[in-house]
Formats: sequence, structure tokens, C-alpha cells
Amino acid sequence: MSQNNDTKDPKSTMLNGAPCASERRSISIGPDGPLVLHDSHLISTLANFNRENIPERKPHAKGSGAFGVFETTEDVSKYTKAALFQKGCKTEMLARFSTVAGELGSPDTWRDPRGFALRFYTEEGNYDLVGNNTPVFFMRDPMKFPHFIRSQKRTPDSSLRSQHMQWDWWTLNPESTHQVTWLMGDRGIPKSWRHMNGYGSHTFMWINAQNERFWVKYHFKTDQGIACLTNEEATKTAGEDADYHRRDLFESIEKGDFPSWTLYVQIMPFEEAKNYRFNPFDLTKVWPHGDYPLIKVGKMTLNRNPENHFAQIDQAGFSPSNVVPGIGLSPDKMLLGRSFAYNDAHRYRLGPNFEQLPVNQPKTKTNYYSFDGAMNYHHSGKAATYAANSQGRPYADEEGPTEATWESDGELVRAAYTLRSDDDDVGQARTMMLDVWDDAQRERFVDTVVGALKDGVKSPVLERVFEYWKNVDPTIGQKIEDKYKQG
Repeated sequence: MSQNNDTKDPKSTMLNGAPCASERRSISIGPDGPLVLHDSHLISTLANFNRENIPERKPHAKGSGAFGVFETTEDVSKYTKAALFQKGCKTEMLARFSTVAGELGSPDTWRDPRGFALRFYTEEGNYDLVGNNTPVFFMRDPMKFPHFIRSQKRTPDSSLRSQHMQWDWWTLNPESTHQVTWLMGDRGIPKSWRHMNGYGSHTFMWINAQNERFWVKYHFKTDQGIACLTNEEATKTAGEDADYHRRDLFESIEKGDFPSWTLYVQIMPFEEAKNYRFNPFDLTKVWPHGDYPLIKVGKMTLNRNPENHFAQIDQAGFSPSNVVPGIGLSPDKMLLGRSFAYNDAHRYRLGPNFEQLPVNQPKTKTNYYSFDGAMNYHHSGKAATYAANSQGRPYADEEGPTEATWESDGELVRAAYTLRSDDDDVGQARTMMLDVWDDAQRERFVDTVVGALKDGVKSPVLERVFEYWKNVDPTIGQKIEDKYKQG
């Protein structure tokens, strides 16, 4: 007997697809009696509601994003053979912006770095570039990352955020100085996600068709222009519209005002990294543009809002380990740590088969030897589940050096990087303060730091903060101490 496909669309259905009798009335024993356990639609409705939310991301919980396209407009083929970076190639993509420390309900305008996570659905597989709106970060060793994030969250007793806790960690880890200078400066609170730059931050590897290797840093420059909020504007906005950045992006795209960013890269020849004056893989450092000028690559445009925020933004699982031919990782310790940590976070938050969710699926044909697990709904039928096999299922079997490779040797040690001539924790922060900022920017910086210190920072952390900034510049540090003591 054939199924009748001509029936009218039901008003609603139960999970098994059968018509639902009511979405507003449970089954009870008489109008005044108890409910019954076999009201399966009530039970499944409540059970599903209990599981409606997934665990929020530990960092980068609050955010949103949109879909778009990246077009490579320049010829950079002498540096990489990656298909998406060949001139004329247009690649569908997804971008997610976020705050680092704020939870799901936190205001968009807190002073906090902004995540800048990109996924390119390339013809060679998904390429993820997971960065921030700053070119540096707070640390250079991934062992420190969980401790840092906890210092930005909430205290164990009151469950309140604590400036004292934040500054305690920062001042005990002076490598944070460069990033904290960015954070406390004028760019610490973007006016909107559309008005901030994005950076890959880490050093990555590009490989060309001749298998020549290059080190690369990514810079996405906003075409809308840099615009930021003052402390007063941010506080006012947080009270009036905690979702201001999310709303701004969605409404801009909805009305056809598509934001865009122009991608530039810095390229360092492979061999130069060995003797450069500071370690080029240190995430707390930038490469001076005078040494490695920006090279234009193409343009990213966001032109499509998500149709379902949960499915397409909350369930998006980005990872730095998602690379494609022509692109690789580097000896950056933070990058190598993140290449594990991100996928593992998604396995916890979304499930072991998170890559099968539509937003995470590549657009390319796949043949991977991973099987079963919770929520596995793509399968390989009766094909062999092992490699090598003689049942006709292909499998990769290369030997020898990998494409993205570098040389390494030495004892097992617990150390950051070998110090070079210009390696220190404060030099680049000092350059930003004294050579890039003007007097007005320096005064606003002092005001911002003092305002944070007055929000509960106590001894001995308070005295360490004064010393922390005096190590960058004695004059600026003394101004912070004097202004704080003036009340």
C-alpha cells in the first residue's frame, strides 16, 4: 500500500511525525485530576525544553555572526597554493564575533577583546581562522590559558566579576602587558563589530605550488573605518541595549548595508624566522610593518543573516586545526595548544559528531574513518571501517615529511621561547604608548586604568599594577599611581 502524500499539512506534529492533538492542553484524569505519564507529547515537550540549551562556550560565549563571501582579488600564488587564495576565487564563508570573558547575557559593550572567527567553505575543505580584534594576546604558553580565563570570570564566593582578580593575574604574568595596553587603550571597546579590524594574531604557514614555505600573519582591515566607544558611551549603551553589537550587525545586513573587510597579509620568508630579532611565533608580539609590509589579498563581505541563530551561530564549531592544502600551523605554542583545545571543547559542548551539523559540514565530499558515537547521522553503510582494507574503500597512505613542516631539536624543557636580542615583555607596549598614541590617547589610557583600579583592586595587587606600568614607561606609570591616590 503506497503512502498518501496528498494529505494537508498538519497544524503540528509529535516527534515521530504523527499529527499532534494539542499544543496547549495536557491529558489529565478529569479536568481537576492529575496528569498521566503516557501523555507522550507532554513528556517529550518538557524533556526537549530541559535540553534546549547547550553548554555555553567557556570563553567567547556572547556573540553573533553572519554569512558572506570572500573574494581573492590579488595574485598571491607565489606564497600559497590554497585554492581560496587564488586570484578570482570566491568562497562562501561564515563569521562569528564575540566577547572573550562575558557570559551569554553580558553586555556587548564591556571592555574586552573581541573574537573574530572565520570559516571558509573552500573546495578543498573547511578552513577556519580563529582570531581576535587585536594582533596580540595575553600569553604565549597554552598552559596559562585556563588560569587566565578563570581570572576574567567570577569569584568562587560572591560569583561576581573582580578587577582585583584580573589585575592579580595580569601583573603576575608580565607578558600580558602588550595586550593589556591594547585593551585599556582607545580600541578597547569597538563601536560595533563592523567598525573593528580582525587579526589571525598567530603566525601561520603558507606553502606554494613549488612546496616553498612562508610564514604569514593575517590582517582584516574594516572598510567601514575604525570607530570606538568611550567608557561613558559604553556604559550608557550597556544599560540601554545590552545586545547593541548583535543588533547593529543584523540590522545593517537586513537593510542591505553589507559590511566588508579587506584582507592583507604580512609574509616572512621561511629562513628569516630563525634569526629574526625577536621570536616571530610569540603571540604577544607583532611584526613591524617596516620589516614586513602589508600585502593585499582580497575582500570579505557579510551579506546574509542567519535564519536560525542557534543552529547556524551557537552550534558553529571553529577550530585552528581546520586547515587546507597550502596552509599550515607554525611553532606558535598557543596555536598548537588551541588546535587541540577547540575541537575538544566542541566535542564536549556539541557532541562527538559536531562536524556533522550543517553549519560545520564541509561543502566537499568526505571519506573519513571516524565512526558511530552520539548523534551520528552520516554513515558509510557497509563499507570497510578500517584501513588498510582490501574491500575497495580508498584510504590515505602517504609517508615522509608533511607539507607544513619545520625543523625542531633539543631537550624536553618547560620554557617559553629562546630569548633573542629584542625579546622582552614591554618593548612593543612602550612603542605603542610613546610612538603611536598622542597625548590625549595617553591621558584616556591613564583614566581607564585608574577607573578599573578603583573598582576593588587592593594591596598587594594595587602596588604591583603601578610597577607593571612603570616598567613600560615610568612617566605613565607614575601618572597612574598619582591619579589613583588623588582619589
